[in-house]
Amino acid sequence: MQIFVGLGNPGGKYAKTRHNIGFMAVDRIAEDHGFSPWRARFQGEVAEGRLGSEKVLLLKPQTFMNLSGQSVGEAMRFFKLEPGDVTVFHDELDLAPGKCRVKTGGGHAGHNGLRSIHQHIGEAYHRIRLGIGHPGRKEAVAGYVLHDFAKAEEDWLDDLMRGISDGAKALAEGDKPGFQNAVALRVAPPRSSKSAAKPEATSEARLEPKTDNTAEDSRSPLQKLADKFR
Repeated sequence: MQIFVGLGNPGGKYAKTRHNIGFMAVDRIAEDHGFSPWRARFQGEVAEGRLGSEKVLLLKPQTFMNLSGQSVGEAMRFFKLEPGDVTVFHDELDLAPGKCRVKTGGGHAGHNGLRSIHQHIGEAYHRIRLGIGHPGRKEAVAGYVLHDFAKAEEDWLDDLMRGISDGAKALAEGDKPGFQNAVALRVAPPRSSKSAAKPEATSEARLEPKTDNTAEDSRSPLQKLADKFR
């Protein structure tokens, strides 16, 4: 069994903020993969289901961000799991908007939710770092992460959520490259093959006038010979 944790703050006031992108990710997985309805447990909300052959518990701590570790630790101990069975989805200031990276272990980089989880279960869990960009100034960070996503950000945010849902089964089965590839196909889809054919069409168009000029020469062979000596 595994636990997929989405980080965020409870309540409608925070539902659409950048800091709640972790909640959004596990909500999307629950919706697309037929998980059970959300219910209160472990100082949070949980939904249960399967991703491929893996049984997964989705968890949204309701303790507010800086106490997230209480909820995660309680759930992990109840099911007698190890930190390596836990994957945390969270906002990442150091990644450009829409970027997604997988990481295991390491520091919390000042993220209050990760700091709390470190305190309760250690650092050897997996993280899905979801880029939200940086406001540019350290003093602006608090207001930035607690502000709703802008209208102009909705497209890349939806693509990112779709990609996470597409790759959830691979992630649960330990296929991290497969998960990253599924996200990339949504966020940065391959270019259409039609666009690659345009240079050839242009090149052919340049050659066409030469062919047409040759066809217009209606002189007889005798006239062509005579014209050479004029």
